[in-house]
Amino acid sequence: MARKLKEYPLVALRPEDLCGEIDFNHVFGRSRPLHVEVGTGKATFLLSQAITHPDIDFLGIERANKYYRYAVDRIGRWGLTNVRIIRIDAATFLADCVPSNSVDCFHIYFPDPWPKRRHHKRRFLCPANLENLIRCLKTGGVLRIATDHAEYFEWIQKLIAERSDQSFGSAPLDFARDRQGRLERIEFLPATGAEQGELTGTNYERKYIKNQRPIYTLAVRGK
Repeated sequence: MARKLKEYPLVALRPEDLCGEIDFNHVFGRSRPLHVEVGTGKATFLLSQAITHPDIDFLGIERANKYYRYAVDRIGRWGLTNVRIIRIDAATFLADCVPSNSVDCFHIYFPDPWPKRRHHKRRFLCPANLENLIRCLKTGGVLRIATDHAEYFEWIQKLIAERSDQSFGSAPLDFARDRQGRLERIEFLPATGAEQGELTGTNYERKYIKNQRPIYTLAVRGK
């Protein structure tokens, strides 16, 4: 029998309660580094991170209602106070609600690749959203991306390369530029809580590793 999912108002941010840009210090009741995960799923990653990093505040964005409700219930049962979850379109949320220079790290793990060419416009990682991600990052903030889809990974690298002084194919990315400053590629270190052989410790990654699918990662830091 499936467990009954409970609602935890202190965990869930309601879009209808938002009005303009969010004051995250007010949301969490303190001033701490902020990490945002785009596509929370069942909150496996958020849960492990929040438990091991009580000095960091975490916000999860999840559009699918069944995963959102599961994530809220899961975080709520642990009694964690440094996590909030919101059910909203991530692109809209970034553009309208997240202040500039407010996020220390974005985690984007295994976003829907929308593999058919006619559906590419639905991909979250696109020029407009990348611009907003960079706008929201603090100086020194990090953008971490993982995918199992080779073509989508090439797409992502090209997006970054458009902001770079150098070509970015098989060669390493040295840095990318935009009006906010520079990005430099850094090592994608395994997340806290990731098991041996894992990089993110998400349910999707564990599924793909089991199926022997390659995982592609990219991490860049603002300067």
